[in-house]
This record gives sequence, C-alpha cells and structure tokens, in this order.
Amino acid sequence: MKGVYSAPGDYIHFKSQVPLHKIPIGTKQWRYYDFGPKVVPPLICLPGTAGTADVYYKQIMSLSMKGYRVISVDIPCVWNHQEWIQSFEKFLDAIDVHHIHLYGTSLGGFLAQLFAQHRPRRVKSLILSNTFLETSSFSAAMRWAPIVGWAPSFLLKRYILTGIHDGPQEPFIADSVDFVVSQVETLSRDDLASRLAFTVDNASVGPLLLSDSFITIMDTNDYSSIPQELRDQLGERYPAARRAYLKTGGDFPFLSRPDEVNLHLQLHLRRVGVEAKADLVRTIPKDGSGGSPGKENDEKKDHDDQPNGNWGNPESTSKESQSPPAPESSEYHGLYDQLLSSAKVISIGRQDSTLMKNQHILATGVLQVTWEFFIFSLLPIYICSLYITQNNVWKFRELV
Repeated sequence: MKGVYSAPGDYIHFKSQVPLHKIPIGTKQWRYYDFGPKVVPPLICLPGTAGTADVYYKQIMSLSMKGYRVISVDIPCVWNHQEWIQSFEKFLDAIDVHHIHLYGTSLGGFLAQLFAQHRPRRVKSLILSNTFLETSSFSAAMRWAPIVGWAPSFLLKRYILTGIHDGPQEPFIADSVDFVVSQVETLSRDDLASRLAFTVDNASVGPLLLSDSFITIMDTNDYSSIPQELRDQLGERYPAARRAYLKTGGDFPFLSRPDEVNLHLQLHLRRVGVEAKADLVRTIPKDGSGGSPGKENDEKKDHDDQPNGNWGNPESTSKESQSPPAPESSEYHGLYDQLLSSAKVISIGRQDSTLMKNQHILATGVLQVTWEFFIFSLLPIYICSLYITQNNVWKFRELV
C-alpha cells in the first residue's frame, strides 16, 4: 500500500518477545525495555531527539544474548536539564539500579554527560556517539527558540525531520532513517517540544570526575546531523578516550551498522570490567532476570505490551504465562540465530515511506508559513494594539 511503512521482521520479532515497561514516577511516565541478567550492571541507552526506546532493539537482542543487561529508555517530558537529572535519578531508584554504564547518541549523549557530571558516583563509564558538549549553537540556529514550547506538533516534527540527512543512501542507512521517521510519528507534541527545549536551552557539560579511560567516543565518518566542529570539541575534551570510527552509518549507526556498534559496545564493557553472565541467559524466560525489578512496576504495563512468547517475560507475569526453562546456552544461541535468520526484513516499503516523509513535509509547509506569519507579523501588531488600548484606558481614567 502506498505510503505505508512496513516494520522490519526482526523488530516485529523483538516486540513479540521483549516486554515494554511503563512506570509513573511523580508526574512523569517512563517507558523502557529491560532485558538481560539482572546481576550484571546495566548498559543504559539514551536516544537522540528523534529516537525512542525502540531504536536500540538491535542492541538489546544482541548483547542480552551474550549475557549483558541492556536498558533502553524514552526521554520523558521534562523541560530543562536539572529536571532531567533529578527525574533520571528517580527512575534509577525506582528500578533498583545504582551503578550504570551509559550509551548516548546525539541529544542522549549530551544528557549522559550531564548526568555523569552531576551524579558521578552512579556513572561508571560512557559511550558517546555523534554528540556534543554545549547547546548554544543549536539555540542560535533556531530563530523561534523562545516559543518552542508553544509550537504546534507539525512544526516540531518538520524541524526534526528536516534535520535528518536526505538524498541517495545505502539501503541499510535508508532503512534506519525510515525506522526513525516512523518513531517520530509516535511522539506527542509535548514530547517533541520538551526534547527541542533541551537543545535550545543554553547549557554545557562541565568537567567530569570520570577518567577518560572509561569513555569511548564512537562516530561515523560519512555524515551526521551534529556539526563536525561540535564533535571535534568532544574529542578535545576527552583526549585519552578510546576512539571507535565507523566508515559509514549516518545518524543512526545502531540501526544501520548494528554488528559494528554492538562489537564496540561489547569491547567497551569488557574494558571497563563488566563481566557478562552468558550462563544466566537461559534463565531469563523463567525467573524474569531480563524483566523489570518488581511486581509493582509490571502491573502498570499496558495489556498490549505483554509478550506473547516464552522469551524474556518479567517476573510479575502470571504462572500461566511463565515458560519452562530454556535449553542450554549454546542451544539457546542457536535457536536465537535461527529465529533471526528466519525473520524477513520487509524493505519493500522503504521507497513508499520516504515518499510519505516528503509528502508530509510538503503538506505541512503551507501550515508552517501561516504559523510563522502569525508569530512574526501579526503577533507584534497584536501586542502594539494592546499597548495602545491600555494607554487609552489610562488616559480615560485620568480624565475621569
């Protein structure tokens, strides 16, 4: 069907097996995936402006089967960097996680550094990809930055989508762009506005107590929406950090080059002393070591988010839905590889989804012109009329 995006087969398989958790913390709701042995210090993945917890599904599938615990989160609707730090710390307390390793891309990498700066005892290492140290350049480039919190959804989506590289691309890179575009469509106006508010709120990362030897910088060499000078600043800030270069991959190498990214993540975790527990992988479906920390959190999940397979159920799942123990580790890996190899990657919708993206941008162009005309033309006139009216009222009162 024209204009309909078809999800990749391995993503459909992932959604059918790995539960999505939703927990309210204060006034914020956190959406996240948590998979892998719970005795292993987790690798927490933070997405960029256009990402969701789902964009790291390839890392969750690969690393969890090697014995690592991977948590992928959505950035909740918070409006400033201090609120982010406090909210993220409450989230970690809620899932009973104390020491973490952070993998952040783009905006996620910036937020990971901020958290490491203000909560140094909790962050044991960083993997930073296509990210930056300060936001002043983004604020200067967005002329309507002061009203980003009031902007309509179509304008926010258009601004984010136009920041994604367009044009001829390798098939895997084009697929990654299509997947991220489909995720942007799932975000609410408040989610989009709060994420853009992060990028235009002037802030910078201060010195970290974390040694450079516990930091890996992983960048792509072809192109990125993050300007090269900002990425160079990151390298200058952490001169002794380990460098990992990907020849190609675009803005979303975790989707377009998952094997290379997963290898670098695994090497980083080994280098900083994280020991995988491959022997515990087979116990994930039974005791919930890949699920959320407790029954109180799992009860808050939507019914649609419950896994319909016997792989990775959380520990609060009812006895009827619990599966028997999985086979031995080597056999389990073989089964996993077989399942992935049999999952068909549906790429026939790539051209249609690209067309859909272009049509969406074209259709919202006219609306954006109307919105900008109101903001930059009619709004000053409205303010001036208010001033004149107020002035006349004041003179009338003096006359009376």
